[in-house]
Amino acid sequence: MTKIILDCDPGHDDMMAIMLASVSKDIEILGITTVAGNQTGDKTFENARRILTLIGREDIPLARGADKPLVRELMIAPQIHGKSGLDGAELPEPLSPYLDCHAVDFIIDTVKASKEKITLVPTGPLTNIGLALIKAPEIKANIKEIVLMGGAVYDSNMIPGSEFNIFVDPEAAREVFLCGLPVTMIGLDVTNKSLITFEQIEEMCSWGGRISSIVGPLMKFFAQANLNMFGIKGAPIHDALAVAAVINPDVVECEHLFVDVETKGELTRGQTVADVYKVTGKAPNCRVALKVDVDVFIGMMMESIRKLDE
Repeated sequence: MTKIILDCDPGHDDMMAIMLASVSKDIEILGITTVAGNQTGDKTFENARRILTLIGREDIPLARGADKPLVRELMIAPQIHGKSGLDGAELPEPLSPYLDCHAVDFIIDTVKASKEKITLVPTGPLTNIGLALIKAPEIKANIKEIVLMGGAVYDSNMIPGSEFNIFVDPEAAREVFLCGLPVTMIGLDVTNKSLITFEQIEEMCSWGGRISSIVGPLMKFFAQANLNMFGIKGAPIHDALAVAAVINPDVVECEHLFVDVETKGELTRGQTVADVYKVTGKAPNCRVALKVDVDVFIGMMMESIRKLDE
């Protein structure tokens, strides 16, 4: 069983990542940490608490992390996730307890204390992970890999050439990509194809279960926002695909490439620059997902909601 720390900024797709991870028999969630990104740090933290309350997983340790990027001002995405970060349905009042420590310290202490190597699964800006690696580089020895949602080779959603999570904190992202650990990039090249369609959302709404009756409307809001903003016909469940790739690596096909992150470009802030044609001569440092089995992934997602309904 793979032991993971899920670092996230809930967020509709982060919510789905938490739900998928919570029902998997193949992974153990050692903790959830939150970071500012899709919304402000207070809102992403409260959203994580509400999600854990909703699914009855108050047993999962939860710690709040960075409220802003390493060196930049925070940028959020209310145009996609709404004012609350989880617009579209009413989630329960947060009852989930939380740890009285910073997420970065939780990550460091948990990795150090583990008898087995831990997989980090960041699905928001990489601030917490970058800070942990800077503060305690020795934890690298007990990290199996980092499977992150962020970046892209050919796609973008923030500015031409950049994906939101990396754009928000490119300096932290560069720390992660160049840290020397095995990194898998689950980027927009695959996540923008990983859609729950409007028809599948309606099917989910028709189940009428305790979880599906809330998740369905949330997905409807998220799908409509993506349609309005990007012309995408469905809800791209970006962050959950990173969790799915830990559970079942065959859900994506990857190519091993050298990837760096642009931090100074006037027009390319946060671009994950992938050496597709091997022109730099630098050794590959990242498994880059370029193909996805959408049917398998969406099947995993729908089944996870059915299990939670039960």
